Amino acid sequence: MNSDTIAAIATPPGFGGIGIVRLSGVDAAHIGTAICASLGKPREAAFRVFRDAQGRVIDEGLVLFFPAPSSFTGEHVVEFQGHGGPIVMDMLLQRCVALGARLARPGEFSERAFMNDKLDLAQAEAIADLIESGSTQAARMAMRSLRGEFSCRVHALVEELTALRVYVEAALDFPDEDIDFLSDGRVEQQLGELLQAIESLRLAADQGRVMREGLTLVIAGLPNAGKSSLLNLLARTDAAIVTDIPGTTRDILREFIQIDGLPVHLIDTAGLRDSDNPIEQEGIRRARMALDEADLVLWVYDCRSGLPRIDAAVRALDIPLLLIRNKIDRCDEPPGRREHGILPEIALSAKQGAGLDVLHDFLKRHAGVSELAEGGFSARRRHLAAIDKAEQALNRATNTMLETRAGELVAADLLYAQQMLGEITGEISADDLLGEIFSSFCIGK
Repeated sequence: MNSDTIAAIATPPGFGGIGIVRLSGVDAAHIGTAICASLGKPREAAFRVFRDAQGRVIDEGLVLFFPAPSSFTGEHVVEFQGHGGPIVMDMLLQRCVALGARLARPGEFSERAFMNDKLDLAQAEAIADLIESGSTQAARMAMRSLRGEFSCRVHALVEELTALRVYVEAALDFPDEDIDFLSDGRVEQQLGELLQAIESLRLAADQGRVMREGLTLVIAGLPNAGKSSLLNLLARTDAAIVTDIPGTTRDILREFIQIDGLPVHLIDTAGLRDSDNPIEQEGIRRARMALDEADLVLWVYDCRSGLPRIDAAVRALDIPLLLIRNKIDRCDEPPGRREHGILPEIALSAKQGAGLDVLHDFLKRHAGVSELAEGGFSARRRHLAAIDKAEQALNRATNTMLETRAGELVAADLLYAQQMLGEITGEISADDLLGEIFSSFCIGK
């Protein structure tokens, strides 16, 4: 347990009906008693007057005491719930500091909960995800992660990996046995099952990442194809200037929307073409840079121009591409989805709104929202990176078994996969990783 006691304002800055100052640490009860004379019964709210060192009243409100280890952090925790004015809250916080507490770092309460085994790293990150949720569905997924559903799936995979690694290492320890345990097909079968399980985990985690961060759509295409009109249609506002003059958009335009709970970041870009205009050239340069942010590129083209001419820089990117056949009101075509070679295509009219429902349905399916089960959970890019590394290790182990049956290499890859998954829950975590994660939390959480 930490020897120092931390304090922080746990409610957002500004004015409000209620403000909370939180203490955690060995001296929390002593400091709390010095401020309000008596803490009352554990886990029961008590009305108290909060006083300064001279006995003058700072505020009055409720105090709650949670003795260790039955608290969020696993330490003694005291909460003062007073009036939510910044001056009052600061006076109460400074009184805590004067009595021996220090100001908490961002995320330090959650960090202490992790260090005291009250929750694992994925659950700690889910707290921040829940606070920052941009939709109802994202909040529900964060709560499922906070309750440990993501961690349970990771732990189950780690246990299976461990059991298989023990089996392989045991076979290596007894090379003189009459039975070759590495040639009976059991290892290959279990590797296949593990790969299926980790692929399922990766898909669920990627869906969770999209629901947490949002789907980034970059609208690109030739000048005057209707890109800005499409942005306005999706955003349901006149965010971009629309004219018949090619090259109107010279800079990056960004809008944030939700499609049935799916957070979407829209980025409208300048038309990609050769230009001698230095201002338009800068807009085109920025447009190409914006493509690197995309989860999906919407390549807009005029239905009257025939087959779409896709920019070479877009084709070179390893990013999914959706063709938008725009201005169908001028081509007398019905809206709908079709395939254009190997690329999906949606015909619509950004001006009239025809085909918008088809585009919405495609975007939800692309993000996996329409197939997302109630068991979905929030996840982050670092989780996906760890899952990908574990999956690569399992693929290497499978290839080794099929080609050389080198058990030592298989065991090493299984151990590596186990370590990568352990990073998700914090069973194996470097101090710098923990510092980076918790420093992104708000102060007081």
